[in-house]
Parts: sequence; C-alpha cells; structure tokens
Amino acid sequence: MSRSPWIRRLLVVPAAALAAALFLVFVAPVAQAHEERPVTFPDGSGSVPVLRTGEPDLVVCKTDRPAFERRIAAFPAPLKARNLALYERCARTGYRHLQQAVDAVDRPGMTIAVLPGLYEEEPSLPAPTGACAALKAPESALGYQILSYAQQKQCPHNQNLVAILGKKNLQIEGTGASRLDVVIDARYAKLNAVRADGSDGIYFRNFTAQRTTFNSLYVLAADGFVIDDVLTRWNDEYGFLTFASDHGLYKNCESYGNGDSGIYPGSASDINDGRGYEVPRYSIEITGCRSHHNMVGYSGTAGDSVYVHDNEFDHNMGGASMDSAFPGHPGLPQNHARFERNLIHDNNQNYYRYVADGTCAKPPVERGYEQGVVCPQISMPPGTGIITAGGNWNRYENNWVYGHSNAAFFLSAVPAFIRGESAWGKQTDTSHHNRYAANRLGVDRSGASRPNRVDVWWDGQGDGNCWQGDAGPSTPLTLPACGKRLGAVSGGSDRFLGEPAKLAHLLVCADYNVQARRLPAGCDWYGARGLQRVETQLALGCAAVLALVGIALWRRRLRGDRPAALATAAGLAGLALDVAGSTRDLAPGPVPALALLLTGLWWTVLGLRLHAARPWFARTTLALGALTLLDAFDKAILMVPGIPLSPAWLRGLLAIAWVLWALVAAATPTPTPTPAPEQPAGDPGEPAAANPADPAPAAEPAGAAATAAHADEPDGAAQPSARPAADEAGS
Repeated sequence: MSRSPWIRRLLVVPAAALAAALFLVFVAPVAQAHEERPVTFPDGSGSVPVLRTGEPDLVVCKTDRPAFERRIAAFPAPLKARNLALYERCARTGYRHLQQAVDAVDRPGMTIAVLPGLYEEEPSLPAPTGACAALKAPESALGYQILSYAQQKQCPHNQNLVAILGKKNLQIEGTGASRLDVVIDARYAKLNAVRADGSDGIYFRNFTAQRTTFNSLYVLAADGFVIDDVLTRWNDEYGFLTFASDHGLYKNCESYGNGDSGIYPGSASDINDGRGYEVPRYSIEITGCRSHHNMVGYSGTAGDSVYVHDNEFDHNMGGASMDSAFPGHPGLPQNHARFERNLIHDNNQNYYRYVADGTCAKPPVERGYEQGVVCPQISMPPGTGIITAGGNWNRYENNWVYGHSNAAFFLSAVPAFIRGESAWGKQTDTSHHNRYAANRLGVDRSGASRPNRVDVWWDGQGDGNCWQGDAGPSTPLTLPACGKRLGAVSGGSDRFLGEPAKLAHLLVCADYNVQARRLPAGCDWYGARGLQRVETQLALGCAAVLALVGIALWRRRLRGDRPAALATAAGLAGLALDVAGSTRDLAPGPVPALALLLTGLWWTVLGLRLHAARPWFARTTLALGALTLLDAFDKAILMVPGIPLSPAWLRGLLAIAWVLWALVAAATPTPTPTPAPEQPAGDPGEPAAANPADPAPAAEPAGAAATAAHADEPDGAAQPSARPAADEAGS
C-alpha cells in the first residue's frame, strides 16, 4: 500500500465503524450460505488421482434384466459386450445399491463399477429413527443440522443418500455410454446425493446425481479428488460442492437447475496466501465443464487458488462469482483465482420471479425444477458475467465475455465484519490487485458483436485493481489500466470505501431472503425501474432539497444578481441531470459527470457572489463547489490518486452542513433600516447656519449610508433612503 501504516490505521477506524453499522442493519439478517463443521485444510501432501482402467473390484447393478438390456441396446458393440459381462458377474456377486458397495470397500485403491440404471438407494431414503433421530448438533440458518464427522459416521444417512466416509483412493465409475446412463436420484429426500468426507484420492466418473435439498456431489476435506464426466442437476443449492480440499480436478462436467451454483469450489486450500500474482501451483483445476441455467454457473466463497480455464458458463443469472461475504469458510478473504479462455455469455436469466410468486415456498418436489424452475438462494445481480465480491489477486485473462444485460465484470468490496471478523485492521482487506486483461468483451468467438450493457461495474474501493484499455462502457467512466507486466497499473487508486450511491445500492439489494419471500424494493436486481430504484430515489430526494434551498437562498440574498441567477439555473439543470443519470437507461455515461460539473459551477459562483456579505458561508460554498468539480473529474477523467475516500463522500458530508447554513442565511430576517441622526438646529424652524470656517462636506449619493448599513440586502432590491437632516428640521 502506498500510505504509511499509521495513517491507514487512523483512517480505517471510521470506515470500519461505518461498515459495522451497515453490516448490522442490512447484511447480518440475510447472511447465509453453505455451513459446515469446523474443518481445516489438508496438509497438501496428496496428489491428483489418476483414472484406473482395469477390471473393477466391486460391481453394482439392478435386478431388472429387461430394463438393463433396453438401456444398453444402442451402445457400441464393445461397450455393450463389456456391460453384459459385468452384469453376469453382478448378478452373482454384485450389489444392488451403491451404498452397499461403498460399505464393502476394505482397503485403499479399490474401484466400484456402477452399471446403467436408476439408483434411488431405497435403504438410505427413510427418515432417521432411534438415536439418529435425536442427535444433538448446531442448526444452520437453512434448517439442517451441522453434524460432526463422528456423527456422520454414526448416522451416515441422516443427510446423505450415499455416504463415503474415510475411504481412500476409491474410484466410482459408471459403465454406460454417457453420464445419463447411470442416475443416482435422492428424490429431494436428502441434503446430499453423494458425500465423500475425508476420502483422499476419490475419483468420480461417468454418472448423474440429482434432486437433493442441498447438493448432488459433495467432496469435503479431501487431499486429491477428480470429478470426471459427471452431471449434476435440480438441487436447492449446488450441483458440485467441494470444500476445504486440495489437489482437485473437475473436468468435462456439466451442471444445471441449481438454486446457487452449478460448480462450487468453496474454501479451496489457501496455498498461495501472502503471494502476489505468480504462484507455484493451484489447489483446484476446473476445465472442459459447462454450467448453465443455474442461479450462477460457478461460485466460491473463499474460492482460493482455483484455476478455471476452457469452460462455458452460460444462461445462468450470473456466469461466475467469488466472494468473501459469508462467515465460517476457512481461507477468507478470497484470493488467487485465475480465469482463462472461458466462454462466459448470455447470463441473463432472472429466477427471482419464482420466489415472488410463491413457487419456491412449495416443497422441493413440487417446485418444478425439472421443468426449468430455479429458486435463487442469495442476492446477486442478474445479467452479469463475473462477480467478485471481496477478493484479492485474482486474474481474469483471455476470456470471451459477452451478451450480458448488466455487466461483464462486477467488482465490489466486502468489509471483514460481514464475514464475522471485527479486527479494525482487516476491514479494508478486500478488494485489491484484481487484474482484468486481454479479455474479448462484447464479441463472440466468431467475431460477431454481442455487447454487454457495460463492461465494468466497480464500486471504486481497493488498491491495485486494473482493467484492459479496450474495455467499453463502464462505471466509473475511467478505469486504472493494466500494464503488460503483472502488477503494473496506471491511474490506480487506493480507497477504503466505495462510492456512496453504489454502497447504498448494494446494501438495499442485499436484503433478500428466499425463505421469507423477501425481495428488496428499490433494487433493480429484483425488477425496480425508474423512480422505484433506490439510486433514483436518493438522487431525487437530494436534488429536491438542494433545489428548494438554493432557490430560497437566491431569492433572499442574490435576487437581481445576474451571474447568481445564471449559476442557479445551471445548478438546477445539474440536479435534474443527476436524477436522470441515476436511472438505469442513462447510466453509465457522461450524464452524471455533467450533472456534477453544472452543480459545482453553481456553488462556485454562489460562493464568489456571497463573499463580501457572508465570507465564512461563502468559503464553505466555494469548498463545496471545488469538491463537486473534483468529483466530476474523478468520475469522468481520472480517479484522483492518494485519497482514502472518493470526493463524493466529502462533498456529501459538507453538503449537509451547507444546507443547514443556507437555510439559516435564507431565513434570517432583513434588519429594519436605521434613520440617520438629526443635524443640530439653532433656531427652531430655521436651518442651522453653516460655519464659514468649516470645510464643505463631501458629496454623498442619496441612500449610500443605508446601503452600507444593509449589506446583506439582495442585490438590486429597493433601499429606503434617509431624508437629509435639513429637510427634517424644516418640516
């Protein structure tokens, strides 16, 4: 960071206090995500497992031979012959349920072959009874128990259809021609279809897992795993969830119909904490996958050191996201994700309508997931390519990002209070050093134009963030540019808080709860438009107050002053443009900056015209004008370096004081003119004789004394003039 540590600590206190207050009021009530028992990262001594191609140790099949033969009828001849041979073996010595085969694993390095069929794991489906129904454990915000590992071992099917607990180097492979030939179906009766917990070296291949109240395939605390050619779908939360794991690989996978994300590498092993852009390795690699028609294609709270390349994230509400927004995830704040050569496009679905109309309040089995219903679990901006909500040292390079109705890239800070950390020094530890370079924005791979509404939405907080120079429309209009060398940034800034209007927008939008069917009014993510939007409401309210006070001040103190009248008209135009610029259709663009320019000129001229009569108020007005002009420069030309807060914060605070002072100035009554003292008279009724020896008095224009006595009167207003004393004496 550019400033000394003691200055940073001094300035972070008020910023953190504000963040704490905002967290308590807006965010804390809705903070919910995946919750798990306390878990630590693996020691990193493992490795990515390799597919074994020999004969399986255990075989699983169903007993309905005619149904099996129908399933394999169209297989290529060699694959059909292999399945028939495995079926004969399975009929003699195999298992009818996958869980039975898992329970039979007695040594590391075994392989289970699952033959084509529908596996509903009937012995695992019933609700728990006896001691398993009376387990004592903390309850998550979503209503399920957070069980310890010992409790999972004691009651493996309280939450899991298939529980793989502590089995090492186990491979589970479907033997069909495609991943749809073997289907593991939880029928919305379990949190997880398949859970691998503490199972280093686990390898999953060539099957489908579906229909859970949380996620289809869950890998926890594994040092080494592979998810290969697996499909997950139709879950309340996640398709694939891997957590607190290392040496992981997702490849050729697919996921859709999930209420959170299709792919979630949360709390990936934080092996690069403290490093810069250059890292020796990544903890998890994701490649060749497609995630579509979910709330978001990819997400990861504390998605650290994940290498995501050559995937497709499309037709979700959002393409990909990573965040530091939820407590209880080891590895926060999020850091070191790398996205390369991904297709991220057309993520414009908006599934919040299913929350609004009550569909998502029904039991999962009745919601219609199989017909395309998705029940979004958290708040997020639909129509966005990549969202980073509090992350550091992430690299987004050489991706195609196009066709989004909101933004290609979305970057905002998340104070540490939101993840449950109260130390002052941590409150501004995101978002820093995020690099967006060499992406193809607004065009598809054929070169056809597919613009994003904006290429960049950034709240303005953070140090070392940079974007490619060819980014299209953005907010702010100008962005720090990435140099060719990693870490090189031109026009960078280092700010503790984002723009106030954007922060207000984020806080309003965060007040979402799917269980309570609470959709924040005022947030365009949920359909607010025009005057319904919180930014427009704030702009309109501020403009109305400033316009009324400004007009009153001009009428009372500066009426008749032509420069002041012209400046006031410009200021009113600027306030109107500010309201217009806050609407979705006109922002971003030059309108907000032009509004600030006109408003700043207004205050500057007012300050100059008021200086003689009210010097201190005039100086405050001039300072407000200067800050407003600086804010226009900051937003439209170059982000001002070296300041901890944007000029918008400073001018907002000063504007409050100015409004109060201007009201006092406008409301102060005009003092009553004081008559000039009478001249002494000699003989009553006769004018006093002048002494020839006295010097002749200098000529004074009529009313000059009164004008001097009433310097606060509006320019050009009629002034009462005192009659000469001689006239009074002769009356």
